Amino acid sequence: MADEAKPASPPVAPPAKAAAPAPGAPAPLERAALERVLARAAELQAQEADPGELTLTEAQILDVGNEVGIPAKHLRQALAEERSRVAVPVERSRMAALFGAATVSASRTVRGTPASIFERLDEAMEREESLRVKRRFPDRIAWEPRGGVATEFKRIMNVGGHGYRLSRAEEVSATVIAVDAERSIVRLDASLARLRSHHVMGGSSMVAVGGVAGGVLAALGVMTAVAALPVAAGLVAGYFIARGHGPQVAGAQLALEQMLDRLERGELARPSLLSAITASAGLRWP
Repeated sequence: MADEAKPASPPVAPPAKAAAPAPGAPAPLERAALERVLARAAELQAQEADPGELTLTEAQILDVGNEVGIPAKHLRQALAEERSRVAVPVERSRMAALFGAATVSASRTVRGTPASIFERLDEAMEREESLRVKRRFPDRIAWEPRGGVATEFKRIMNVGGHGYRLSRAEEVSATVIAVDAERSIVRLDASLARLRSHHVMGGSSMVAVGGVAGGVLAALGVMTAVAALPVAAGLVAGYFIARGHGPQVAGAQLALEQMLDRLERGELARPSLLSAITASAGLRWP
């Protein structure tokens, strides 16, 4: 018996190709180009708009982000970063280039509420860096070095092995803003302007001493080559004394980053009842 004829399968249509842009039409933009265009358009709008019209509540910002497809978690993160921003002037002076910055900063998003984070940071700053609270604000705490002979002895002898790299800053501050119910953004800042001034003044003093010594030798009729030795020695010594601020800046930056590392890993534990009692009494354990 002959095989029955099988019905022919319908022809498969080739996959549809994307419509080519009409002749003379602009080419489609890639994601990076689209982001640049939107950012530039927002910048132009901000320049022309009345400042009073640019005020938006958080709910309105979230609504705008939802309309353009930006997830709410990213907007809350950006809002927290903006609120934690501290107005620190960017140094572009020759002094900053030669001797180091006057301010160091570090920021991180960590788990925890602002209240619990402030509690842990305060304990760590007072116990490990020998600082004391200078001022308290709703979203910021500023510390200053703790005075006293016992405190200075702890710093010199490095009691506890903490290094006390922030103890020479005139002010250390923490700004904590909640991102959501479980996360907060933390920004730490340390001001080293006074410390830099001390290094620069010390170096200038050495240069001045060398110059005076060289001038005295020249006035006494000493050979020029010999009289120039104190001047050269003063210049070299003064330069290295002034440049000694650089390691202080690097140490303070490292201390801030390490503090955030420990906070992120949960190693800055809540203060115990005993430490809270001793803190309120003005005592500090090594």
